[in-house]
Amino acid sequence: MNEIFLIGGGGHCHSCIDVIEAEDIYQIKGIILPTLKNTKSILGYPVIGTDEDLPKLLKKNSNIIICIGHIKNFKIRKNFFELLKKYGASLPVIKSPHAYCSHHSTLGDGSILMHASIVNANVQVGVNCIINSKSLIEHDVKIEDHCHISTGAIINGGVKIGEGSFVGSGAIIKEGVEIGKHVIIGAGQIILKNISDETTIK
Repeated sequence: MNEIFLIGGGGHCHSCIDVIEAEDIYQIKGIILPTLKNTKSILGYPVIGTDEDLPKLLKKNSNIIICIGHIKNFKIRKNFFELLKKYGASLPVIKSPHAYCSHHSTLGDGSILMHASIVNANVQVGVNCIINSKSLIEHDVKIEDHCHISTGAIINGGVKIGEGSFVGSGAIIKEGVEIGKHVIIGAGQIILKNISDETTIK
């Protein structure tokens, strides 16, 4: 079985661990944190180093996934993604066996489909995206890099979502709407019209 490292140790990491275990393609080799502090393990997996150890660790195993959540600030995930690519890391797509993804759709490097998410036909998901539990991505949607579609969100057909945007839990986006870059849409919002870049909807 292929081995994989995880970056981050918070709540999103816990969920990622569960998906990786369920997928049963990668064996989690260890977890990398900003600082070691007193944390020795997370859900039974050892903490094996800090961000400074990445170049050395990636020489032993190039597979790695970013398990840091994204709500208000996508830049942490984006910066890690670009750094890992610079180091020559391989960021695989992780798919829960309890998710559905049409074979007519594409997912970029380092993206993850969480439990019970649905990605229908002719969808394009960029790199380093989180498609969270029970979210629905309908036909012909385009989601650019470093986005987070939260739990239970509904993205209807033909929607476009710009880089680094966040769609909160239970939000609904009407078909054909265009969401700009670096947009934050709060939980439960219903979006019926286009949203410009750098906008927050609460």
